[in-house]
Amino acid sequence: MNQGVQKNNVFVERRSVERDDQWGKRNSTGVVIASSMSFENISYGTSQTKILQDISLNVEPGEVLCLLGPSGSGKTTLLRIAAGLIEDAAGTVKIDGRAVADHQTFIPPEKRGVGLVFQDYALFPHLTILQNVEFGLTALSRSEAKTQALRILSRVGLEDRASQYPHVLSGGEQQRVALARALAPRPGILLMDEPFSGLDSRLRDNIREQTIELLRETRSTAIIVTHDAEEALRVGDHVALIQDGKLVQYGEAKDLYYRPKNLFAAGFFSEINIIPAKAQGGVAQTIFGQCECEPFLSETCCAAIRLSDINVKPYENGSSDIVGRIALRRFIGTSELLEVNIESLDEQITVRIKAGELGDDVRLISLKVDPKLMMIFPTP
Repeated sequence: MNQGVQKNNVFVERRSVERDDQWGKRNSTGVVIASSMSFENISYGTSQTKILQDISLNVEPGEVLCLLGPSGSGKTTLLRIAAGLIEDAAGTVKIDGRAVADHQTFIPPEKRGVGLVFQDYALFPHLTILQNVEFGLTALSRSEAKTQALRILSRVGLEDRASQYPHVLSGGEQQRVALARALAPRPGILLMDEPFSGLDSRLRDNIREQTIELLRETRSTAIIVTHDAEEALRVGDHVALIQDGKLVQYGEAKDLYYRPKNLFAAGFFSEINIIPAKAQGGVAQTIFGQCECEPFLSETCCAAIRLSDINVKPYENGSSDIVGRIALRRFIGTSELLEVNIESLDEQITVRIKAGELGDDVRLISLKVDPKLMMIFPTP
């Protein structure tokens, strides 16, 4: 069946690929055959609004990729393009090296061999838990579907709730049902749109660890959308940081945390202080001393310093360290946040210390920063 789309006043024919021996068949065995996925120069939007701009990424079989970014950055749109829920994006999406979407080809969602877990779980309220998980097992006989559904429910610890309905389950249990339903057909790729955001913090940590453990056990390829940097660091083999529809940085979690490419990336992974700096010949000078920087930086730049990278101690006369006066202390459990005034800076800086590290009556402190921990960027 032929269909077309209008692009730049040119009618482009698109081929809707019918089910064949390679597409659309779900694996009925107990082993996931993980697939790879690639995005090549993906763009999407209107002439006035660019939602995605020229994004290219590769996801290897068995890998967990986190799409990370603030709300409205385009990460969910990219996931929907991967799933086939958006047809008119520019660029190419490939699964196992074969195009599932480009200017000529579009394979619909149900034939891509992908599983979907939505933020709101999207369980069918009129079906039991077992029936929800069986829903996508259309390639199996009724008895085989039931056996496989019960097997995957057992993996997520909900086999004893099979006859119940979604409304009687907690949020964490509903999330596990949604995960079981997505994994039951043994998809080559699992796509998850902020699957843990609706859970409270303690439950979120527990369910997240269970989910990642299950993905590792089944060797599933997964793409997970999140706006939580800590979550991306904890679960992703690789992280793609997206801002305003553009790929800011891609790599392993440690690379993005310790070697951010710009001020946005540095600030997204941790709270930072931004202080003035001056660069010349690959060396930046700050109030905390000098450090190495990129030689191309102009003279006026800035230094980003994580709150926990500033060492403090009570001020002693004659100390050569920077002197600060504590303006405010906030106790937050195992840590304290200090708002500190420094004479040579126009704005306060914030310091995170271990709770009880300073006496309650301390007001003047000495501050020191390891030059290796300072990150130098162009002034925004």
